[in-house]
Amino acid sequence: MAPLATTALPEAPEARAALLAEENVRLRRICEALIERVESSGVPGGAPYAAFEHSVLLAEQVRERTETLQRTLGELHRAKAEAEAANLSKTKFLAAVSHDLLQPLNAARLFASALEEQPLPDGSRRLVGNIGRSLKDVEALIGSLVDISRLDAGVLRPDIAPFPAEELLGVMAEEYRQMAAASGLAFHYVPTRAVIETDLALLARVVRNFLGNAIRYTPRGRILLGCRRRQDGLEILVGDTGPGIATGQQREIFEEFRRLESGHGGEDRGLGLGLAIVDRISGMLGHPLGLASVPGRGSLFSVTVPYATAPRPSPGRLAPAPSSPSLVGEVIWVLDNDAAIREGMEALLGGWGCRVVAVGSPAALEQRIPEPGTLLLVDYHLGDGQLDGLEVAARLREAHHGLPVVVITANHDAALKSRIRQAGYHCLLKPIKPLRLRLLLTALLGPQPERRPA
Repeated sequence: MAPLATTALPEAPEARAALLAEENVRLRRICEALIERVESSGVPGGAPYAAFEHSVLLAEQVRERTETLQRTLGELHRAKAEAEAANLSKTKFLAAVSHDLLQPLNAARLFASALEEQPLPDGSRRLVGNIGRSLKDVEALIGSLVDISRLDAGVLRPDIAPFPAEELLGVMAEEYRQMAAASGLAFHYVPTRAVIETDLALLARVVRNFLGNAIRYTPRGRILLGCRRRQDGLEILVGDTGPGIATGQQREIFEEFRRLESGHGGEDRGLGLGLAIVDRISGMLGHPLGLASVPGRGSLFSVTVPYATAPRPSPGRLAPAPSSPSLVGEVIWVLDNDAAIREGMEALLGGWGCRVVAVGSPAALEQRIPEPGTLLLVDYHLGDGQLDGLEVAARLREAHHGLPVVVITANHDAALKSRIRQAGYHCLLKPIKPLRLRLLLTALLGPQPERRPA
C-alpha cells in the first residue's frame, strides 16, 4: 500500500475513516516489528530499548536526588547563617554586658585603690587588700570570657603599628617588679632598643599572661623579662624558677579550661583560659610561641614579634618611670559622664597629691578651668548627644597646645585604637589598673620640658 501522504483520500466521510483506520493498524504493526528487531539484534545478552527505559528512569532518580540535595544544602546554609548570626549576637551581648559591668567595676577598683592610699589599721588594710584582689579576680574572669568570645567569633581585629618594644616592656617591668616583690620574688629586666610592629594591646595581653603565671606559680626565686634578637624578629622571653612543666603537659596548658596545679597559696581562681587566649592571639597575629621547661627548675615562655619596617607616628617616647613617682601639684582634668567614676578618680588622684577637676561634660569643664591643666583623662563614650572623647580632646588641645591626653575606653576596636594613636593620644582600657595609670601619668608628667602646655 502506498504511503498515506501520496494516496488520494476519498471524499466520502465513511470511506475516509476506514482508510485512516487501516493505515493506523499498518503503522502499529511496523512499530512493533521495529522494536522487536532492535531488541533482538542489539548488544549480546542486552535489551537496548529496556536499557534506554532504565537510563531514563535513572536520569529521573538523579534529578530527584539532586533537587533533594540542593534543598538540603540550602537548609544547611540557612542553619549556618543563623548559627553565625547567633554567635555574633552572643558576642555583641557579651561585649555590651561587659561594658555595663566594667563601669561599676572600674569605679569600685578606683575606690579600693584610693582607700589603700590612706593610713589604715593593719586589720582594715588587710580587708581592703582582699577587696582589691577580689575585684581583680572579677575583672580577669570577665576579661577572659569576653576575649575568648571575640576571638572565636572573629570580630577582634588587630591594630598593627610600629613602636619601640621598650615602650611596652619598660612599663610592664616596673609594674610587675612591684607585684613580684609583694610575693617575695626577685625581678630582673633586660631593656631593649628594638622597634617592633604588632598590635600593642594584644601583645601586652600575651606578655602579661606570661608574667602573671610566672609570679603565680613561682613560690620562691626570681622572674626574668628580657629579649633576644632573632633573624625573623624580636623574641620576648619570660622566665621563672617555678616547678616547671612536664613535657606531656606542655601542649595541654594552651587548651581551654586547662590549668596546672594551683599556684603557691592555693588561691588560683581563674578559668584556665589565659594560655588558650594567648594561643589564639599569637595565631591571629602570626607570632610564634615558644616554651622550654624543666620540671623542678622552671619555665621559659616566649613570643617572637617581627621588627618594624616603618617609623611610628607616636604620641612621643615615654620616659622611664622613677621608682618613687611624685605627682604632687599636678592639675588633672577628668571628663567622664559616670558620677561614680569621677568620684573614684578624685579620691585616687587626690591621694597621689594631684589637683583634680572632674566633670561630666565639656561645657562643665570649660566653666571650671581655673588654670591650664597638665593632663586630660577623658572617657571615649560621654553619653548620648555629646561629643566623643577624641573630639573633646581635639578642641581642648586647640586652646591648650601640648596638653597630654589619655583616652579611657572599654572598646577594644582596632579602628578606635588606631584613631587614638594617630591623634597623638595615649589609651587605657577599662577597668583602669591604678598602678598602670600612675606609671603612665608619671611618664607623661616627668621632667620633659616639651610635654608642658605652651
